Amino acid sequence: MRTLRSSGALVAAAALSLLAAPAAHATPPGDNGTVKIHDAKTGEELRKNEPHVCSFYLDAFGFDGAQEVDWKIVEMPPTGTKGKLADSGSLTLDAEGHGRTDDKTLPDGHYKLVWNFDGEHGKAKHKVFWTDCEDDSEPSEQPSGTPSEEPSGKPSEEPTTEPTSSDSAAPTAAPSPSANGGGDLAETGSSAPVGAISAVAAALVGAGGYLLARRRKVQQH
Repeated sequence: MRTLRSSGALVAAAALSLLAAPAAHATPPGDNGTVKIHDAKTGEELRKNEPHVCSFYLDAFGFDGAQEVDWKIVEMPPTGTKGKLADSGSLTLDAEGHGRTDDKTLPDGHYKLVWNFDGEHGKAKHKVFWTDCEDDSEPSEQPSGTPSEEPSGKPSEEPTTEPTSSDSAAPTAAPSPSANGGGDLAETGSSAPVGAISAVAAALVGAGGYLLARRRKVQQH
């Protein structure tokens, strides 16, 4: 009986240890949780990563309660020197293992987050992301300058010079002889020589006829 009781106690203890082992192994302290890059306008309750941002913050989920975190952001090619420190800080998570940094901005470029925390057994958490704030400023600058420059100068210059010179030159050249009386003088001046020539011609014709008649009389006699 004693042997059976002792054997039963050993089996029960072994069973309890087997049942407790998976539970302890399922939630080891330290390496739980994840960290996300969030746009500054994104709510911190959303568990999504945004790798293209302008103003942003770091958002942690599911870590151990009150866990201490040290983080840094380093530059990445092709926009920066690999591993060069761009920003860093520390953070104490709340009792549920959640926490976030303040909003941050960096020059446009390629970066990598390195997230170290107390009790980690493996590697630090990493996130690679881009910052790009240039797209937010460009649309408001360019449309203001270009449309207002060309239409202002050209339409008002050309019509004022060429039409006036061509209109004033043509009408004043042709009417000048009639205005000075040149046409009338030419006509009245030519009428006097024509009359004199006609009178001389008539006299010559009459003299010729007289001479012809006299010559005929002489021949008859």
